[in-house]
Amino acid sequence: MKRFSKFLLGLLLVPACVAATRAVLKLILALRPLEGFSAAAWGFVGGFGFFVLLYLLLPAPMKTYVLAHELTHALWGLAMGARVVRPMKVSDKGGSVTLTKSNVLITLAPYFFPLYTVLLLIVYLACAHFFDLHAYRPVWYALLGLTWAFHLVFTLHALRQRQPDILEHGRIFSWTLIYLINMLTLGIWICVLASPTLADFGQRLWSELRWVLEEYSALLNVIRHGLQVLL
Repeated sequence: MKRFSKFLLGLLLVPACVAATRAVLKLILALRPLEGFSAAAWGFVGGFGFFVLLYLLLPAPMKTYVLAHELTHALWGLAMGARVVRPMKVSDKGGSVTLTKSNVLITLAPYFFPLYTVLLLIVYLACAHFFDLHAYRPVWYALLGLTWAFHLVFTLHALRQRQPDILEHGRIFSWTLIYLINMLTLGIWICVLASPTLADFGQRLWSELRWVLEEYSALLNVIRHGLQVLL
């Protein structure tokens, strides 16, 4: 029953995924890179592209990803009151960490929480508190872009495999939730790096969600009318 409820919830998340995708695409299409991009924004884009190139040309650093994956499970578990009961195992072929409890967020966190990006951001903010890092912002943002690309690329890589994390809560629910959070994160990055504001993004999201729901409602009306004619 619980899995069926999550399946239905996953279906209900589909309109939100469509709305988020349309909102982000419109943000991207409205960008003027040659006019509105700062050096930091170009650094982020360059770092992102650089990692993708490394991934395509060099052996994938699987152990580094598995470490981040299991650490994310552990950190989210600790944040939610769980305890680690067995030592963490990490290898090129996979890893594991055993906690005293689990839930949706603990299980799926590695797929939407970019651990290395968050750690780097914490280090940056801590250093900026004591030093003037303005001149080095493009370098920091390049590293942020690189680590976020690491998260996205390996998330896609992992989702191509048969992941127990995904099967535990059902593919439809897990995929829609992961997609939605990562898409929203992309929208936030665009607002941080370029001219759109979070308010702009929020308005676009709401507008697109209303449009999607109206389209779904119209489609359901057509289907209902067709069934009435047939019956």
